Amino acid sequence: MDLSIVIPLLNEEESLIELHDWIVGVMDSNGYSYEIIFIDDGSTDGSWKRIDRLASQNKHVKGIRFVKNFGKSQALHAGFKAAQGDVVITMDADLQDNPEEIPELYRLIKEDKFDMVSGWKKKRYDSVISKNLPSKLFNWAARTTSGVKLHDFNCGLKAFDHKVIKNIEVSGEMHRYIPVLAKNAGFGKIGEKVVRHQARKYGSTKFGMERFINGFLDLLTIWFVSKFGRQPMHLFGALGVLMFIIGFGFALYLGIDKLFINPYGRLITDRPQFFISLTAMIIGTQLFLAGFLGEILIRSRKNEARYTVSEEINVDPLKQQYSS
Repeated sequence: MDLSIVIPLLNEEESLIELHDWIVGVMDSNGYSYEIIFIDDGSTDGSWKRIDRLASQNKHVKGIRFVKNFGKSQALHAGFKAAQGDVVITMDADLQDNPEEIPELYRLIKEDKFDMVSGWKKKRYDSVISKNLPSKLFNWAARTTSGVKLHDFNCGLKAFDHKVIKNIEVSGEMHRYIPVLAKNAGFGKIGEKVVRHQARKYGSTKFGMERFINGFLDLLTIWFVSKFGRQPMHLFGALGVLMFIIGFGFALYLGIDKLFINPYGRLITDRPQFFISLTAMIIGTQLFLAGFLGEILIRSRKNEARYTVSEEINVDPLKQQYSS
């Protein structure tokens, strides 16, 4: 199969038919073999009924429905798990991403051999204050901390070689930083393409002001995980040893002072250095144990689903683990 189009959505009933017809027109005009995977992330409108109807009319349409709203990252995780295409395209369901971009994205992956190509909404039709300025700030921070030189990390329109989506795990709210996850997984050829952005035609945005705080917290998390996630002992163990050495140094000083320099002076327990020494050695031991336990957890960790699916349409569970 040439293409898997993965579309997470929440309450986008009005746009689904138009989006489906637009994608099908692009697929047919280019002769692609394809599948369209809609992931209904707990919609409370008629989105699932629309997906069910589209699937009954078009065998290329597949649907996954969550029992409640688990978030975009979890929806993408489910879509990636089910995708069978050589190239996987992600896009939003609100008609702000243009399906006419798909052929060029496909070419960049297949012919130019990019591992991943991210869209760049250079000209946006969103609010300057509520979206554009915070987005620029996020993108600057993500570029600075990750080393991935993209202008628009949060663009929903992206293309992936199937090896990438089968070897990264999108969890929490990490969908904003999929390029960083891909880089950390060893897929370093990441490109960018300017894509057309369109004003929202139906409904309203599903992201509130809290996404800005969550975005920065996620960025800190992914920076930490990329640096120390595979070997937490390198951070916690080093800090633990440093703190223990500091504490032991104070204890050694107190012992030498009491035994040889000032044996008739104040009791050791009456001196502030004693409490500094004790606290530092306890903290050092705890940090070292945290690193040690982190290493054990990493070696014993198993992938666990972070969402619950209530219904599926045309999704073959035996093929969800497809990989080359």
